[in-house]
Amino acid sequence: MKIIVNGACGRMGKEVIAAATAKGITIAAAVDKFGEFGMENIPFYRSVEEVKEPADAVIDFTHHTAVPEICNFVRKSGIPCVVASTGHTESEMAMLKDLAKEYPVFFSRNMSLGVNLLIDLCRSAYTALGGDCDIEIIEKHHRNKLDAPSGTALMIAEGIAELMPDGTEFVTERASRHMVRPQNEIGISAVRCGGIFGEHEVLMSRNGETISLKHTAESRALFADGAIKAAEYISAKTAGFYSMKQLLLESAAK
Repeated sequence: MKIIVNGACGRMGKEVIAAATAKGITIAAAVDKFGEFGMENIPFYRSVEEVKEPADAVIDFTHHTAVPEICNFVRKSGIPCVVASTGHTESEMAMLKDLAKEYPVFFSRNMSLGVNLLIDLCRSAYTALGGDCDIEIIEKHHRNKLDAPSGTALMIAEGIAELMPDGTEFVTERASRHMVRPQNEIGISAVRCGGIFGEHEVLMSRNGETISLKHTAESRALFADGAIKAAEYISAKTAGFYSMKQLLLESAAK
């Protein structure tokens, strides 16, 4: 298998290259707008649109604003893409979904298999409780993370909210609200501190008891492994918008 890594000089790009190399996967090309790439045996570009090498998938660990370039590259090359960045605007998501009508697109705000399992566990717990609980999500990340709440926290909230009444609200700030907590809301609190890789805890509380479900990322390597699994998965797919949930369901069915 051959992959293109967009954002090759960043922390996650380096992790993907290391994980792919360890698995015997070929890095067809590395791309980074700003960093300096030191591996002379791998073709290096400043823009993904400049890449000429054939590949089975391109993994993007850059920034949500890279979506137009990624879409142009996929349309030009026909190579499926794995988008692993966060913070996308509605228009950027619309571009990816439009691209998926013609090409395979894999999108996940978190490439960890464990986080996606956490979402399933949260949904099961909410259903078992009959929806009779208050839900709070506490997410913790390193001090350099730009977006808050994290894409993963939103992903967890969206997964649970699918089971809740229409109009469920995500509340990220309470200081100015001065009101009793409504029933149909999910609170999300963000912590930015030191070098925390990523921690997400979901509290489901009702009178007399609280259930806590938690995922802790202890290394960035797990996100790289998930991205590579996504690339392997999507390389054999036809046009469509794919997610880690589908990957896990299909893997469990084998």
